[in-house]
Amino acid sequence: MSTAHTDVEQVELANTAFYEAMEQGDFDTLSSLWLTPADLGVDEEYHDPADAGVISCVHPGWPVLTGRGEVLRSYALIMANTEYIQFFLTDVHVSVTGDTALVTCTENILSGGPAPDGSDELGPLVGQLVVATNVFRRTADGWKLWSHHGSPVLTESDDDDGDDTPS
Repeated sequence: MSTAHTDVEQVELANTAFYEAMEQGDFDTLSSLWLTPADLGVDEEYHDPADAGVISCVHPGWPVLTGRGEVLRSYALIMANTEYIQFFLTDVHVSVTGDTALVTCTENILSGGPAPDGSDELGPLVGQLVVATNVFRRTADGWKLWSHHGSPVLTESDDDDGDDTPS
């Protein structure tokens, strides 16, 4: 098996692990999948670890988040406020160049919030379509996330009559 083929498979596994950690609400695993200053050979004694090798994340509708603290806090918030989430990934494409990998995909997301008061059932389930770009960097411990960017896919509403003339 070629090294390039192996790299693509390893990046696919890292990408899958990222989404599985979200689905399982496993914050520790999710945190371990993101780059750390140590992964980049940065001496944290002399550099602010929040700024070293800045990771970034853009959730749909959110401003850009930079640094491990901001990025991981956002995932902790999402996990704390999402009772159920499942990702069905489609259109997955992996490209590897040297120690950097780019994954583009469509996230078909099904999620539900907390149960209504006095109920043991999930809140209403909501579907969402997001296109995502995940950038990975090779480390001594395998491929780790450097950046995630998710953008909502706009769809026509059922109210549209197909007429393109302004109202």
